[in-house]
Amino acid sequence: MSATSHTATPVNTTVVSADGTKIAFEQHGSGPAVILVASALADRSDTKKLTALLAEQFTVINYDRRGRGASGDAAAYAVDREIEDIAALIEHAGGSASVFGSSSGAVLALRATAAGLNVGRLALYEPPFVVGDGDFGPPKGFASHIGSLLADGKRGDAVKYFMTKAQGMPAFMVNMMRIVPGEWSKLKQLAHTLPYDIAVMGDTQQGAPLRAAQWSGAAVPTLVLTGGKSPDGFHNAARATVGVLPNATHDTLPGLNHGAVVMAPKKIAPALSAFLRG
Repeated sequence: MSATSHTATPVNTTVVSADGTKIAFEQHGSGPAVILVASALADRSDTKKLTALLAEQFTVINYDRRGRGASGDAAAYAVDREIEDIAALIEHAGGSASVFGSSSGAVLALRATAAGLNVGRLALYEPPFVVGDGDFGPPKGFASHIGSLLADGKRGDAVKYFMTKAQGMPAFMVNMMRIVPGEWSKLKQLAHTLPYDIAVMGDTQQGAPLRAAQWSGAAVPTLVLTGGKSPDGFHNAARATVGVLPNATHDTLPGLNHGAVVMAPKKIAPALSAFLRG
């Protein structure tokens, strides 16, 4: 079944990944297929507005990464399993699709493309690589501390530690988020997936240059986007990403920051649609 013949499907439609895990998604629109890959502490609800905008021109597959929302999970995590999840969605889309990811979801999308999945075009919003000594990145022992907090059942503390130490969010802003019960509850529910995104990032946040050999398999046309209001580290990361990919360009969208996919999808959609149309 070709992607161009798809129509909107009900919420919680699923595909079965290679390890038997059910991956839930929504599908909207018609035209060339594009899969949206969520960031850390996010499920498909974060890209719902962007989905509606892109569905005017594309078949949009907006899915819950494993362990989130309505998707299943496995007893043990591996990044390869998430790549297989994207492969299952591509197969559903007719065997080929473009992919868009934001933040650590952008790195997952890039890993999937470099692994050889049949990705037509790849769009990335602010992959959070840390490629210079002066760029902001998580401290040493970050992963183990997150793991300890989760093992102790301190899900809220794990979320706060991630936001302040990995995302650079001021502590007072995180504390303000705590007084929004629905939003904070959702973040805590997703806290167990923080180690997944830490694994996706691997050793790419230690202030060292990206290794071209690790990413050169992603030879498809690629667009790396950054927001004009985002810290310099994101722009450094974008330039470094373009530097190790065979067919990539970088563009900055004025007035946006790292949360733009959720907060300002109307300002991302035009550039993204133009690129995905080719």
